[in-house]
Amino acid sequence: MTKPQVEIAFSFLYIASLMFLLATCIGGRNEPQPIDDISCSDALQTLMPCKPYLAGPETTPSEPCCLAVEKVKELANTTQVRRDLCECFKKAAPGAGVDPEKAKALPDLCHIKFPVPLDPKIDCSTVPFGRYQNPRV
Repeated sequence: MTKPQVEIAFSFLYIASLMFLLATCIGGRNEPQPIDDISCSDALQTLMPCKPYLAGPETTPSEPCCLAVEKVKELANTTQVRRDLCECFKKAAPGAGVDPEKAKALPDLCHIKFPVPLDPKIDCSTVPFGRYQNPRV
């Protein structure tokens, strides 16, 4: 395969994986359930610029990635939204090939105090979101 064909195949597989994960997150419902101001699918779509860092060879997030993290942070403005996004990220990350250590480091590398933990081991229902600080990796 040529490089453009490989890129197209990778893009198709990635989009198909995301769609499967979104269907799983939604729990079989016909329409995505909004998470107050931002849905799980909207948050994942917004964070697409972070894919090369989170699941690829990049060692630092790009400026568009950090801007995307900032946008999701602004929309995650209530405890319930933050808890829902926490669960969303936990479910979507493994299927998207996200490196958990890179995910935990993302807010610090972007110099953003992100109110949603990016840790697959966290119990989203017990996190004190008003006081949450990103853990140092």
